[in-house]
Amino acid sequence: MNHTRRNFLKFAGLTAAGLCVASAGGVMAAGAGATYKEGAQAQKAKRWGMVIDTKKVGTKEAIDVLAKACHDVHNVPNIPGKQNIMWIWAAGFEQAFDQPNNFMDEGLEKRQFPILCNHCTNAPCVRVCPTQATYKRPDGIVAMDYHRCIGCRYCMAGCPFGARSFNFMEPRLHLDVTKLNKDFPTRMRGVVEKCNFCVERLAQGKQPACVEVSNGAVVYGDLSDPNSEIRKILREHYTIRRKPALGTEPSVYYI
Repeated sequence: MNHTRRNFLKFAGLTAAGLCVASAGGVMAAGAGATYKEGAQAQKAKRWGMVIDTKKVGTKEAIDVLAKACHDVHNVPNIPGKQNIMWIWAAGFEQAFDQPNNFMDEGLEKRQFPILCNHCTNAPCVRVCPTQATYKRPDGIVAMDYHRCIGCRYCMAGCPFGARSFNFMEPRLHLDVTKLNKDFPTRMRGVVEKCNFCVERLAQGKQPACVEVSNGAVVYGDLSDPNSEIRKILREHYTIRRKPALGTEPSVYYI
């Protein structure tokens, strides 16, 4: 009985400590939730999705342009070494799609592919998050509330695409304060982050940052609308998604 009681008290103490960390994160990252005040021009959809034309943005240099636009808007820190935070980055075909091919076309073999959160229909990261810091919006976007994140990293273990980054270090020490986007919150050490499909920009009637700088290589729209531009592109081109056999139903398609 005493042993059981000790275990219970130990568990309760750890839980309380975790809640304290979550509370501190809420104070430090005020306004970090994924709910934003929508303007009169707010863009809405039943299910947001993205199509990336890899023939137009198939080099690391081209993908770096997308990443810079994304990272600048969302105050993503540039931390040297293996602990860098990434919302968009470049990867080879085999790494991106887990489909090795010994006789692949040389051009495709050398091509680089933009990698980001897939905002899956059946998102495993949502199911495993113990605090609902990761949750699914009605429009299909897998969003995060940094107030609630306790840094357990269950979402990172659950995501089969490696789309999340963990702040092992204090990210604010690696930000240029003269270039901060004051309309988007900075994060704190011990918090997970990832691409949010630019929910804050949609609320203002804007397109995602990566779409704006892609020169038409990245298209964003409502997958549920058969008359939308994104559906037209999907009808006209052969596309693939990352690891479709897993059944997560990614919302990001690659031409």
